Amino acid sequence: MTSRKRPLTVNEALDILEDEDEFFDVYMEPPDVRELTDEDSASEEDEQPERLCGNQLLAGAEIRRRGVADVGKSDDDEPHTETARPPSKKAKKIRQEPLKWIIGEKIMDGLPLFPEPDYSKYRDFSPTELFELFFDEELFEFIVQQSKLYCAYKNWPDISVTKEEIKVFFGILIVSGYNPMPSEASFWSSSPDLRNEAVCNAMRRDRFDRIMRCLHFNDNTKLDVEDKYTKLRPLIQHLQKRSMDHFIPTQAISHDEAMVKYFGKHGCKQSIRNKPIRFGYKVWCQNTVSGYLVAFEPYQGKSHKGNIELQAKFGKPAATVLELIDEYSTEKRNLSYSFYFDNYFTTIPLLIELKERGYNGTGTIKSNTVGKDCPLMQSKAMEKKERGYFMSATASDKNESVVLSRWKDNAVVTVASSLYGSEPIGSVDRWSRVDKKKIKVSIPHGIKMYNKGMGGTDRMDQNINKYRISIKSKKWWWSLFTWMLDMAVHNAWQLSKGQGSALTQLQFRREIAACYLNQFGILPKGKGRKSTTLPAQHFVRYDNLGHLVEPVQDNKKRRCANTGCTSIGRTQCSRCNVGLCVKCFRDYHTK
Repeated sequence: MTSRKRPLTVNEALDILEDEDEFFDVYMEPPDVRELTDEDSASEEDEQPERLCGNQLLAGAEIRRRGVADVGKSDDDEPHTETARPPSKKAKKIRQEPLKWIIGEKIMDGLPLFPEPDYSKYRDFSPTELFELFFDEELFEFIVQQSKLYCAYKNWPDISVTKEEIKVFFGILIVSGYNPMPSEASFWSSSPDLRNEAVCNAMRRDRFDRIMRCLHFNDNTKLDVEDKYTKLRPLIQHLQKRSMDHFIPTQAISHDEAMVKYFGKHGCKQSIRNKPIRFGYKVWCQNTVSGYLVAFEPYQGKSHKGNIELQAKFGKPAATVLELIDEYSTEKRNLSYSFYFDNYFTTIPLLIELKERGYNGTGTIKSNTVGKDCPLMQSKAMEKKERGYFMSATASDKNESVVLSRWKDNAVVTVASSLYGSEPIGSVDRWSRVDKKKIKVSIPHGIKMYNKGMGGTDRMDQNINKYRISIKSKKWWWSLFTWMLDMAVHNAWQLSKGQGSALTQLQFRREIAACYLNQFGILPKGKGRKSTTLPAQHFVRYDNLGHLVEPVQDNKKRRCANTGCTSIGRTQCSRCNVGLCVKCFRDYHTK
């Protein structure tokens, strides 16, 4: 049988996984660029897990076995699983300069000095203000313009959407993350057990549906056919820049891949029943240990801006590490970061290149990536050794050195590092079947530090998935858009935590949603003359920022919002957007 020269399709990937019982992710490539890719074939309310259209089944795909965060496991019964692609018939060999190997390890330079993170400039920011560091007024105005332009392109009536309505729309999406409903329509249900009053009082369902239908981020007449994410590219570029601008440098950064689920709650959309397979898009990510997303780029098969020279020298996976680093701002690129990655990315040439650039790198590495000249004991031979056994070796070129530590835990693990060796030897708790108790097992320092520095992307995934936006759409790019919206909220929350805020992620999201729904929402028309004054959000009311007495628009009258006051006047607070008489103004804004 000849080797495969083209990538797998989704349909072929499903055939391969038909008889597999392990956990797998199937990464899908986005559709080819054309204006008709705004819509999918299935309804957003469709909960049938065996629906994939023909174009999706024929899309390019990549299979990855789901791995674990730590290279060591605390339970004897759980086998070690490496993250790896299915083996191909022929793997492209990376040309490497000959390395000099010695058994043992060279004394490493030690961790370089790094500035302490300083979040003081965000100290007085409210949750909404932190979120708007990423989705700022400029971006909201751009979304309004592109949505109107899309309506004209489709020859639809002018939607006349405003920035305030887009904010309410986003607020409803955020609400759907922490207060999900069986369907989008349930938020506006007339049944009291389903209806969400905050959403109903902020925007009508028909208006929400119309904005959702017209929402757009790029001009369909100026699409880049070489970029499969061209419909989202302006949004991607804006958030890439804002994430970098507000990144407070920390030394440890992990490079990994995140999955953006494409099919909502249902992981398996084909007729493979009871199989733990998830579908979605892949995003290359670099995160701090806490989970702040520093840099990212969605994967699309043949990258529209991939560095061919880096890919030829280091291989495509390893090249993604350097490509994201090249996107750092000059000020932040010149710091001495320590990067962590798993065996999908790690190569010795990559670690040497990082060292020559002034960075350090640490990652698990596959045995077949190390090379035949490596003097370490073979993995199969080490499997017969006692738990905690390890050995190390050093690979050097003309200028730099990399230490490899191979360790026997539940399985044999190899970690390569330009920063850490095996000393000082640490210990970890492991359960012993023989002794029926936990015992101390030796662990090399490099592997211990890898476990400490790796996992920032997984932490971000965990946080986002906890309150992930649940409202779905027909559009293929919708899941990526909502992921970026969730990511912006998450990054803003990380800034809030960094400056000492005790708000949980749920509280943080609720503050943003409540601010948008209350401040910019429009009450439905009802019988009689009900008050249209909504109470000001707590943190806005007492923030002492820009509260001014101003006349009510069109010289209309508004009831004073201060407790105990029944006067009706023609003045209001410019920031709280509530009616206030002059004598109550100071009292209303004082705790």
